[in-house]
Amino acid sequence: MEENFVEAPPEKEPTERPVFPQNAFSHIRNKTRRRELYKKFKLEVTKAKKLERLRKKKERETLGDKAPPKQVPKTIESMRVFDETMVDPEDREVQHDEAHDEMAAYFKREVEPKVLITHSNITPWRIRKFLRELRSCIPSAKVFQRKRVPLKTVIRQATARDYTHVIVLHHDKTVPNGLIISQLPDGPTAHFRISNVQIRKEIKRCDRHTLHKPEVILNNFNTRLGHRIGRLFATMFDQDPEFVGRQVVTFHNQRDFIFFRRHRYVFRKNMRVGLQELGPRFTLKLRSLQKGTFDTKFGEYEFVHKRREMDTSRRKFML
Repeated sequence: MEENFVEAPPEKEPTERPVFPQNAFSHIRNKTRRRELYKKFKLEVTKAKKLERLRKKKERETLGDKAPPKQVPKTIESMRVFDETMVDPEDREVQHDEAHDEMAAYFKREVEPKVLITHSNITPWRIRKFLRELRSCIPSAKVFQRKRVPLKTVIRQATARDYTHVIVLHHDKTVPNGLIISQLPDGPTAHFRISNVQIRKEIKRCDRHTLHKPEVILNNFNTRLGHRIGRLFATMFDQDPEFVGRQVVTFHNQRDFIFFRRHRYVFRKNMRVGLQELGPRFTLKLRSLQKGTFDTKFGEYEFVHKRREMDTSRRKFML
């Protein structure tokens, strides 16, 4: 029995980008044949796009300085609303503030970080596994059960034992939903919403970590508030990374969502450098920033996220 196939749209010039047909092969009842035709058409579209890129590149090389400027795609980040609190790291006022804030001693290497990670007494296996992997990211960290001890008492005891940071993880059954980072003894204290948590077992092609001190990368913390949050993250890690271990911890801010990743540099024979993920991975969203240590009753807040007042535009960001 012969099948009647509808031909794909005719080929266009390389300068024009082909358009995917809407259900052009949906009438074909043979699933395998339908998949082959659609795959072939996708390859033709990819080839046409590549030819178009090569044509534009050759045209720019031929015209030289007279070549038209490259088209920059419009994204939410590129159309960001102007923020008066954007800072320049080279600004003298910013450098003066950094030299005299609560975190200056860490960057001068006068204080070595010592981090306490705590959680509730009843903790599922997946949460305990995530906390152990989070502890492995921070070389000086230790994990303890908080049981039913109030957080203020935990902070007071941690200060007496010379801890410099306290990290508290909140969770709903097996799903983490909150993270508090408090710097001791003078603050600040940041409260985040945590989501999209994946442990090493849940990440494809994820390798095991080593005990080397990682390098810390902070991306896109451009405002006064973002600059302060980035410095808070940096104080939890040693300021002298061991590049022999080739490990890197990244806090990437995009649209006020902070993405955490840990990788290892992989050097190949052809001198190319790749990245191998080590896990875990999660996403943070800042809820509040408080001066001093944790105090919900008498604490002074530097920032509190209010949806109705702040989320008025998709192009307005706080960090």
